[in-house]
Amino acid sequence: MGSNNYEYIEERLLSITNCLKKSELSTMYRYFTLILLALILSCKEEPKTTPVSETRDDKRPNIILIVADDQGWGDLGSSGNTNLETPQIDALAKYGVSFENFYVQPVCSPTRAEILTGRYFPRTGVYSTSSGGERMNYEETTLAELLKNAGYKTAIYGKWHNGTQAPYHPNSQGFNDFYGFASGHWGNYFDPMLEHNGKITRGKGYLPDDLTDHALEFIEQSKTEPFFLYLPYNIPHSPMQVPDKYWNKFKDKNLQLLSEDGENETIDFTKAALAMVENIDYNVGRVMAKLRELYLEDNSIIIYMTDNGPNSYRWNGGMKGRKGSTDEGGVRSPLYIQWTGIIKEGKKINEIAGSIDLLPTIAGLADVYPITAKPIDGKDLTPLIFDEKQDWKDRIIYNHWNGQTSLRTQNFRLDSENKLYRISRDRGQKIDISSQNPRLVDSLKRMKDDWLTAVKPLDSRNDNRPFTIGHPKFSFTHLPARDAKAHGGIKRSNQHPNDSYFTNWKSLKDSITWDVEVLAEGTFEVDLYYTADLENMGSIVELSLGKSKIAKKITEAHNPPLIGKEQDKVVRIESYVKNFKPLRLGKMVLKKGRGSLVLKATEIPNSVVADVRLLVFNRVD
Repeated sequence: MGSNNYEYIEERLLSITNCLKKSELSTMYRYFTLILLALILSCKEEPKTTPVSETRDDKRPNIILIVADDQGWGDLGSSGNTNLETPQIDALAKYGVSFENFYVQPVCSPTRAEILTGRYFPRTGVYSTSSGGERMNYEETTLAELLKNAGYKTAIYGKWHNGTQAPYHPNSQGFNDFYGFASGHWGNYFDPMLEHNGKITRGKGYLPDDLTDHALEFIEQSKTEPFFLYLPYNIPHSPMQVPDKYWNKFKDKNLQLLSEDGENETIDFTKAALAMVENIDYNVGRVMAKLRELYLEDNSIIIYMTDNGPNSYRWNGGMKGRKGSTDEGGVRSPLYIQWTGIIKEGKKINEIAGSIDLLPTIAGLADVYPITAKPIDGKDLTPLIFDEKQDWKDRIIYNHWNGQTSLRTQNFRLDSENKLYRISRDRGQKIDISSQNPRLVDSLKRMKDDWLTAVKPLDSRNDNRPFTIGHPKFSFTHLPARDAKAHGGIKRSNQHPNDSYFTNWKSLKDSITWDVEVLAEGTFEVDLYYTADLENMGSIVELSLGKSKIAKKITEAHNPPLIGKEQDKVVRIESYVKNFKPLRLGKMVLKKGRGSLVLKATEIPNSVVADVRLLVFNRVD
């Protein structure tokens, strides 16, 4: 190999080494890896083609991946929606490449796991959007880890939704910097409680604007070295909160395009969602302006997509289904990739692709060899992007959620009821052609069954993973009410666990428990985030795990009002929230191992103990 390629080999050695440490690879795969490495080292000739990243700069391209939350394919001007204006996002399609048949999963955490791993989400341990089922197995090799090992600075600002406690936390999955929230949704978008690398902090202003502020600061700080910026915005996911600047444009507007399910569309919800998307567009514009200001646009790859279909009935190009559905409308997403001067402007790609393809494609664009602990399902899409698709083969993209599975070939969709639709002519899935194509249906049904057998979806009945405490390399562990179980008369503030809290704690027989595993012995300071009014002071709360116990009397009243209703544009389904106060319970010595962490009261002098939102453990030894 050429004299400048020793660093290239060294990076692959590091990637292989990390992979072997992290995975449980078979002996055969280890031997294969060693043979592959020997071939790389024995190569004496210059490569026939120059890596694309070396044609622009002496450093790898920056990568910015922007993911909207609950935005449908149709919520963009570039998709033909005249109800709103999204010039900044539309420009990514105009000056980049657009995938016309790109598919994600029906809900948030599954798609995010696929983006990060290149693997179908059931393989990664994800099966739910809350209460532990959103966790992506820590043995997975993430896109951030691949890029970090190749010399990239990595950051995520926004919604993670693939695990709260290390080693599931983003800081333990390849990201140097994390600012945002790890939960599936958040209850307040104005000055909310967030975390920054495990530390509880307070946001500033409207959350998407705040996330973008951190992104701009990261770009500024990283301008001389390659960086990977993951920007998963929290909107237009409910609660439907948006600044009046955006809402006022829509509140009295007559929408020209409506859902075909007109009787199910809530117009104010649609208007709020579109206003939120216009805020995303504003912030995408801020990111692009920063790249231009720093002369980074030409060496930056910008990717835009969404995580599932729209979170309400609204115009979506006539497609069947919305968020939660495995039909076209629930899983089709825009995918725009811009790399100025490298990717042909305005190109449209019709071949089917999916969220599983992001990891190998980004690795291909960045010239990073994607050696991972587990085999990936996705394909590198760069041959399609650069017109090098001579050997591109037909494939199937699978969609799965809540026991429903459909699959998409290049021309057809076999839905969850095994009805067949020619999507290339029938996006709305109006004409079932299964009776005319019995052999094709039987073949696709067998493929669906084989896929389900291969990926082995988990559910709460066979998920035995505890919540982890005390990872030796990370200081903080958060145990939110979302991940706990309430006993006795204690109630959750909402049926949707994400961002909920516990209330109605009145009896000595009541308790809150977390199924936990302490990963490394240590001493931890523990804070309980609570609210309690003046009339109910004096209760003593006790936290125990095995033989370790600490207790503290609640002596300071803190009874703030519920937040959110005054900012909501439509009535929410999630819990309202409030500003919880930390109570230092004391220091707790925890032994390594698994057990039940129990929070209870030993004295209740009045009628109520407290409302509880969160426990935070901080390793101090």
